[in-house]
Amino acid sequence: MTRLTTDKTISITTTLLDHQVAKLAALAIGLHLIEAVIPSPLPGVKPGIANIVTLYVLYRYDFVTAAWVSLLRVFASSLLFGQFLTPTFMLSLSGAVLSLLALYFGNYLSKKWFGPISLSLLAAFAHIAAQLVVVRLWLIPNAGVAYLIPVFALAALIFGTLNGAVTSALLSSFNQSKFNQE
Repeated sequence: MTRLTTDKTISITTTLLDHQVAKLAALAIGLHLIEAVIPSPLPGVKPGIANIVTLYVLYRYDFVTAAWVSLLRVFASSLLFGQFLTPTFMLSLSGAVLSLLALYFGNYLSKKWFGPISLSLLAAFAHIAAQLVVVRLWLIPNAGVAYLIPVFALAALIFGTLNGAVTSALLSSFNQSKFNQE
């Protein structure tokens, strides 16, 4: 019997930021998994609590890091649930991409008028809009999908506001603890 051995090892150099992104993505994935077991009053309506992590990362780091965390969450969660490349994955990915785009452009708006709550609202409405477009163009090619807009818009308003408020509180507590340490 011939045994092949190889002395080659692959070594990957990681940075502190890589470790932080991994931890934050793991937190977002964990929140997404918790949310998945919470019963929903309406199919497709979820609070999006993992988006709190994305918004927090946007404020504490930058847009690129927030995008990494958000997209890692979408891909890893779809793999964990066995939904990779399914319609559910496509809905999640489209929502994440459009909400990230909204956060990217929203990040350039006046900080005086646009804070975590308003950015969370922009992201929530973008997420819902992307999902409804995918549903309309691919899954249910019927104009009747438009009847869902008020229900999903109300959900985006409620959950976007709540998630933004939680993010704002987290950022305030972080800034307060940072201030107390100095």
